[in-house]
Amino acid sequence: MENQEVEIYNTVSEYNKMANHETLHPLVSVIDFSKSDPICQYKRKFGFYTVFLKDVMCGDMQYGKHSYDYQEGTLVFIAPGQTYGIYNRDRFVQPAGFALIFHPDLIKGTNLAKNMKDYSFFSYDVHEALHLSEKEREVILDCFKNIKLELEQAIDKHSKSLIVNNIELFLNYCMRFYDRQFITRDHINQGVIGKFENLVDDYLKSENPKNIGFPMVNYFAEKLNLSANYFGDLIKKELGISAQEFIHNKLIDIAKEQILDQGKTISEISYDLGFKYPQHFTRLFKTKVGISPSEYKILN
Repeated sequence: MENQEVEIYNTVSEYNKMANHETLHPLVSVIDFSKSDPICQYKRKFGFYTVFLKDVMCGDMQYGKHSYDYQEGTLVFIAPGQTYGIYNRDRFVQPAGFALIFHPDLIKGTNLAKNMKDYSFFSYDVHEALHLSEKEREVILDCFKNIKLELEQAIDKHSKSLIVNNIELFLNYCMRFYDRQFITRDHINQGVIGKFENLVDDYLKSENPKNIGFPMVNYFAEKLNLSANYFGDLIKKELGISAQEFIHNKLIDIAKEQILDQGKTISEISYDLGFKYPQHFTRLFKTKVGISPSEYKILN
């Protein structure tokens, strides 16, 4: 990749200026890239939430640790402070598609601000982008249209709540469409579940817990080339429990076997499973099993 420069855009108006787009509101914008001048792409870092709807193949994009070739009708979500970039070897390209950008200040003090953590797709890697059906794309474009219509009105006491409510509606549709994508990719997801289970088993039966520590969700997500948030959401939707709960359940199963091994103390078992302090192991065991490891040993 030849050009490693990073362009930084902290405000909505800065980005609008680059995209040759009028600033109707200082904290939010809907951009139609077909009206932009040809641009040369660099890596970019934003100080605001960004959602791109790409309508054409537009080259190799680096985002997080992965590079990805965009497909038509793809939605990508970028949180403030994240860096992304499309490399096209300094060629000027006519962009196409749309973007919704909104600054965190827009939603401060609103219900949406409290719930932003629920929209975990802002922390997905780009290869976990949302691929829209034609009908879903129409819904997304309607949402963009409604936000833009509100931006074109004179600002009054209702403006902020109406804009934020429309953004929240848009994000809720995206949650629905991601749920659909998890279901339609079920055969792929099952492969991930199987690999995850094997990875957890191998980890717990190795020296890793002693050497590396307690098994964390991030570790397994990385092994599977998935972002922690996407991986966590996938596991929750497929298994009905969190990835952390799955790990805990596996760990407790192994702990039960080892507790019945007369040659090991509870402290030794806890250290072998990656716990720094035996009391942390005892607390987890009691939470999961209902009795302490010592009581379990006596009863069995």
